[in-house]
Amino acid sequence: MKKSHPIRRVLLASAATVSGIVLLLTLKPSSDPTAAGESVAPQGSAGAQAVGNGQTQTLTGEVEQTQYGPVQVRITVSGGKITKADAVQKPEGGRSTQISGDSIPKLNQATVAAGSADIDAVSGATYTSDGYKKSLQSAIDKAGGSGQGAGSAQAQTVTGEAEQTQYGPVQVRITVSGGKITKADAVQKPEGGRSTQISGDSIPKLNQAAIAAGSADIDAVSGATYTSDGYKKSLQSALDKAKSAQGAGAQESGGQEQGAGQSGSTDAGAGAGAGSAPAQGETVQGEVVKTEYGPVQVRVTVSDGKITKAEAVQMPTGGRSTQISGNAIPKLNQEAVASGSADIDAVSGATYTSAGYKKSLQSALDNAGG
Repeated sequence: MKKSHPIRRVLLASAATVSGIVLLLTLKPSSDPTAAGESVAPQGSAGAQAVGNGQTQTLTGEVEQTQYGPVQVRITVSGGKITKADAVQKPEGGRSTQISGDSIPKLNQATVAAGSADIDAVSGATYTSDGYKKSLQSAIDKAGGSGQGAGSAQAQTVTGEAEQTQYGPVQVRITVSGGKITKADAVQKPEGGRSTQISGDSIPKLNQAAIAAGSADIDAVSGATYTSDGYKKSLQSALDKAKSAQGAGAQESGGQEQGAGQSGSTDAGAGAGAGSAPAQGETVQGEVVKTEYGPVQVRVTVSDGKITKAEAVQMPTGGRSTQISGNAIPKLNQEAVASGSADIDAVSGATYTSAGYKKSLQSALDNAGG
């Protein structure tokens, strides 16, 4: 038998080796962990996917009171992901301004990266971080709640209207589950001097009474008549919203609760019910505008393209500011209705309040016209 030439055997062996290497390289990507990981959603996307319904929404969370001041977060959701986060209210004044200036940008960045409220607190800003996360979660809940059907048995968190009292605003937020009030709290209450002590004593009692009664038919707390009255009115408006939303299968959307039979509004600026009832009044709340003497926030009712009602749900209070606001705000409300725009004159002696009012009014009109 004729033997194979040695050189020929070497060439055949080399060809087989090369073929084997090529085959291995061809098969390797299918088992490459990096390649396989391309189909896995990035960290934080699970939380973001629960947000919204695919369209762009701007949603404002609840106001969270902290030891150093209120925190309120606004997010923009697009394609089911949080694309922007910011704090429209944050602790300010003295050391708080520096802490907020350092922590809020970090919390905003962490929110967009995580796509949820599961973010770490910023060192040295524990209270601000905690308030931020709670307000953020409420904004995310609003985005996710828009897709829930009628008769949902899930807990519903609703915020009543801000009621102005002689000593400051009162605004109540409740959680309703199975038709019962399971939690009640005041997101705004009279503060400053004696008012802080009165609120600290009366609000917990009113919260407890609201849960026990399951309605706004509760007794006023002795020594806190004005606060109790404002609390009951705000509580009733929250209950009305919860009832309307349950009947219509609607959940909170964009920072303002919507319900059948009452005007709706959204932070995104889309007029609720537009197209089905164009002549119905739309109530829209403007942004909170910080002034040198305190925040100003305006709420307007727009019907047939005209402002039919204007009021300030937040205004500078305390000391001289209470008197100035009491004089200026009614005049500004009247001017807004008469003018039908934010192009109104400042009230003499209330320059800062007037400027804040006009800015908040303009943002409310922008939302209504959006």
